[in-house]
Amino acid sequence: MNSSFLLRKPDKNDSKEIFQLIKSVGTLDLNSQYLYLLQTTHFQNTCSVAIYNKKIVGFVSGYIIPDDKETLFIWQVAVSNEVRGQNLAMKIILDIFNKNNTSNNIKYILSTVSPSNKASQRVFEKIANKLNTKIENKTLFSIDDFFDAHEEEIQYLIGPINN
Repeated sequence: MNSSFLLRKPDKNDSKEIFQLIKSVGTLDLNSQYLYLLQTTHFQNTCSVAIYNKKIVGFVSGYIIPDDKETLFIWQVAVSNEVRGQNLAMKIILDIFNKNNTSNNIKYILSTVSPSNKASQRVFEKIANKLNTKIENKTLFSIDDFFDAHEEEIQYLIGPINN
C-alpha cells in the first residue's frame, strides 16, 4: 500500500466520518457525536485527520492543557485497520505537536493508555525515542474511578522536549 497520507486539521464536515472511524476501531471509548463536532471546530488546531483515497483513515484528538500551556494532551488515537503498521499514529501526533509547538513552546506530550492497549504504548515509546527524550508512566485513573467496567488509565508523560 502507498503510504502517502494527507494530514490536515479536521473540520465540522469530518465529524460523522470520525465518529464512524472511532466506532469501527472498537478499542476506544466512543464519545457522543456532539463531542466530535466540538473537536472538529473548537479544538481543530490540536486535532488531525489522515486522508487516504479521499477517506479518513486516521484521527488524533488533543488539546493544550488549560493550566499548563507547555503540555499537549493527546486524547484519542484512531487508525483504520486497513492502514495499520505504517506508523501513522506517530506521524499524526508529531504533526499536531509540530503545528502547535511554534506558538505554544510545548515541552511535554501527555496521554493515557489502558494496560491492554499495547499498540498505543508502542506509539508513545516511539515518539519519546524520536524526540530524544524520556517517558514516565504512572496510574492516573484507577478502575474505581469509573462507574462501569473500564481498565485503569496509565499516564504517559513524554519530555521534556528540547525545542
